[in-house]
Amino acid sequence: MTAIFFPSPAQSGRLLRWPAGAKMAVALGLVFGTALVPAGWVAWFEVVTLVLVAVMVLGKIPPGPVLLRLLALSPFVAGVALAAAWHPGGTLDWKITALRSGLCLATVILLAQTTPFGEMLAVLRRARVPALLVTTIALMQRYLFVLADETERMGRARASRTFTRGRWFAWRTAATVVGQLFVRASERAEHVYDAMCARGWR
Repeated sequence: MTAIFFPSPAQSGRLLRWPAGAKMAVALGLVFGTALVPAGWVAWFEVVTLVLVAVMVLGKIPPGPVLLRLLALSPFVAGVALAAAWHPGGTLDWKITALRSGLCLATVILLAQTTPFGEMLAVLRRARVPALLVTTIALMQRYLFVLADETERMGRARASRTFTRGRWFAWRTAATVVGQLFVRASERAEHVYDAMCARGWR
């Protein structure tokens, strides 16, 4: 799951050597432009699509993983589209809204595929983003992988003790794992915070 939200950057391709600040600025411009342009500007959406395809070619990014991540995040797109469809007065076109959301998600995914996460954090620090926010993002990214490993271990331990394969039992097992993970995550967060405070972090 963490690989969906924090994919590893491509190991080759020209875009990997470009400055992270420039890539983030372009991505931010595409996201804001896609979100704010009028719905009738079809040419803008076509240009953004061509830019994203060019990024995949220059970055040597296979389309399969990108489409898989878009599919995994499609519930968010569907939720935004439904909200637009139910907008009072019907002033929002759900199709255009879904297109906007999909292009913005693809832009962020491709940025993550072509830029190491540490370089993006360095750009945020140079941009004078509050240090507490940058540190929080870094810790969140780091411990998402820890929690993913913990979830996998707990699920494997539960499966080794399970002899019933019914669907209802599977749902109960998943709920139990989630509950235990929440408790362990809270305990781990307390331990990490105490360790950081002991080292002078405020």
